[in-house]
Order: sequence, then C-alpha cells, then structure tokens
Amino acid sequence: MGKAKSKSQEQKPKALGFAFASASVVADLVVRSRVVWLEVVAVGDEVALRLRVLNAVTDAALRHLDLDKLLEVLLEQCRALFAVDTVTVLLVDRAGVQLVARASSGLGEEVFQGVRVPVGKGFAGRVAQQREAVQIERVDPSTVVNPLLWEHGLRVLLGVPMIAEGELTGVLHIGSTVLRRFTEEEIEALQLIADRVAVAVYVDRSRSERAAAAMLQESLLPSRLPSPHGWELAARYVPGAESGVGGDWYDVFELPGERIGVVIGDVVGNGLRAAVVMGRLRSALRAYALEYLDPAQVLGKLDRKASYFEHDTMATVAYAIIDTATHRMTLALAGHLPPVVVGPGEEARFVGAPVGPPIGFDLGVSGRRSIGVDVPPGALVALYTDGLVERRGQDLDAGLELLRGAVRAVEPEAACIRVMAVMVGDQPATDDIALVAIRHCG
Repeated sequence: MGKAKSKSQEQKPKALGFAFASASVVADLVVRSRVVWLEVVAVGDEVALRLRVLNAVTDAALRHLDLDKLLEVLLEQCRALFAVDTVTVLLVDRAGVQLVARASSGLGEEVFQGVRVPVGKGFAGRVAQQREAVQIERVDPSTVVNPLLWEHGLRVLLGVPMIAEGELTGVLHIGSTVLRRFTEEEIEALQLIADRVAVAVYVDRSRSERAAAAMLQESLLPSRLPSPHGWELAARYVPGAESGVGGDWYDVFELPGERIGVVIGDVVGNGLRAAVVMGRLRSALRAYALEYLDPAQVLGKLDRKASYFEHDTMATVAYAIIDTATHRMTLALAGHLPPVVVGPGEEARFVGAPVGPPIGFDLGVSGRRSIGVDVPPGALVALYTDGLVERRGQDLDAGLELLRGAVRAVEPEAACIRVMAVMVGDQPATDDIALVAIRHCG
C-alpha cells in the first residue's frame, strides 16, 4: 500500500506537471488566436474602409453636382469615414506658386479667410511640392504655415496630393485633435478621394477656362469693322479644333489723320492664359498707336512692355497703318508671317517686309524697321495668322504658296470666303485662324 501510495504520489506531480503544461499551451493558443482574430478584424476594417471610400467616390449621384456641392458632399463623407475633425481642400493658383483654401469641413475659417500657403512651405506646401503623402504628429509654427490648424487643437495631419492628367490641382488634408497614426491603408484610401476630387477640379477648371477664354476672345475682337470712305474690310476668326480658344487676334481701329490701324497677332500657347495675355497686348498696342506714328516704334514699345511685365510670354504681331488719303500702307512685323497683297489683274505676292524678333523675345530690342507699300485702287491686302497656312504633315512653304494662289483682288468678304474655302475646306483647323482682308475700292 505504501509503495502503491508512493507510486501514486510519484505520478501525481507528473500529472500535475502535464496539466500545468497544457494550461500554458492553451493560454498561449488563446492569446495567439486573439491576435490573429484582431488582425483579421483589422484587415476586415481596412477592406471595409476601402470599400466605403470606393462607394463614396463612385456614387452616380455625384456626376450631377457642381464642383462646390461635390466638394461639400465628399468632404463631409471623408470626415465621417476617417473619424477626423477637419477635412480641407486647397487648390493651386493659376501661377502654380500658392495653395488657396477652397473647401473645408470642420474648419470653415480657412475658406472664409482666404488662407494661402506657398508651394514648398509648411505641411500642405510640402505635399504639393513633393507630390506625395505627408503625415505629421506635431502641429505648430515649425511644421504648419496656417495658424488656424494649431489654434483649433489639431495634433496630427495627413495630406495627399490631388493630381489629374499629370497636373497638380491641389492638396487634400485631414486632421485630428486626438493623437493617432494613420495607416498605409488609410493613406491609400484618402488618396482615392483626392484622385476623385482632382478630376472634378480639373474638369471644372478646364470647362471654366474654355468658357472664360471664349468670352474674353469674343469681347476683344472688333464687333464692327471701320468703314472709311473708299475702303472695305472683312475678317474671320476660327478657334482651333484641338487647342480651343487661344491667343490669336485681329484688331482694326481708326486713328487721327485719316488713318486706319490694322493688327494681327498670335500669342504662343492657348487657353485662358493666352487669351488674357492677348487682351493685354491688344490694349497696350492701341495705346502706343495713339502716341507713335511709326509701326516699328509701336512694336518696339509693345516688346518692351511685354518683356518686362509678361514673363515667359512670346507673341508674333503684324501692325500696319493705312493712310486712306495717300493710299499707302506702312507695315512692321514682329516675328509674324508677311501679308499678301494683290492688285487687279496681277498675281498675289507677299510683302517683302523685314521681320523683327517676336514680342517678348528680348527686353529693349532695337533696330525694328517699317516698310511702305502702295495700295492702289482695286488692290487687296490680306493679313493672317499661321493657323491658316500650317498643317500637320505639310510644309509651311506649300501652305504659303496655296494661300498666295487663293488671294484675289475682289471684295474683302468674297476674298475671305475664297481663302477659307481653299485653305480650310471641310477639315477643321488644328490651330486658331485669324484673317483680315482690306481692299482699296477707289
């Protein structure tokens, strides 16, 4: 019995040891299971967040909203999805040097006060410059340009760039008053929203710019051409099918002393910026035309003005003054193609005027020269921009020769009809076209 008891007692510790070992293993398995379960839950939450974001940005109802309403809806959803206190969109200005607060949820003061952040400075400026996500866990003057952010108690910020068609349109950032670390999955989810907003901004800006450029262009083209005794005029302007409204323009105005000023020009580039520069050059040239009698001197002053104030701008311009009393045209060219002149029963020819450098080419360019050309009764002069003679896959000389053959000494309106039929026909021009025809009808 003693021996048996002893054996039993000897076995007990082993059994207890086994029991203790089993409990430890079970506890370890429970802990591991809980970790795995938490990871699964976390992964599930991340997947769920991504799905919710995808649902938000692909909602068909958003297609019918204007930009302001779309921003309002998406920013509110973004604030709820990421459980943050603020969501803000800042857009890059047209110069590309500053971010301007456009919409916000939770921090409307940014928009109301017109907050601006230089690209490359502070938190949002870094996001714009680096074109990548930036997360900061200290919000103070050393990290952020806008004091409203730390004044409202924000402790963390996450910002992502808004890019559409390779163009930076702005920055989207979220902020929290609770210290936290945004995960990679949250960063990716926020980028999805930023991409959706970027496209909306890009489309809205492009549409607005096209409309504004078209309106500006239309307002700056002469609504009525002068009709001095013994002279007839006609003109055409057609925006390019590919480039849209750009910087081509023509202008005709009466000057003191029975003179007519005729301008045709082409600002390099297209869109609203080109149209705005065109408007400035047009206004400046008109002012100089009242002060100086020589077209070359007028273009010299215009060049000086553009080179100083219109940085990174270049334009070609032809400016002619027609003296209706002497029937003589004085012409100067700034990088522009020469006009065509044709008399009754003659072949058309290009005016052999010296071609000076384009406007904005170099500050203080001197040596521009004008040339005088007789315009006898029945003769016609045609000025044009390069969109009329340049075609993809066609030599410029061939286009110029085709134009020369198309110009006839007929009524200006008939001349424009013929030129446009020959040079354009049934194919849309890829670039803007401006054409002015002037005839001395005697």
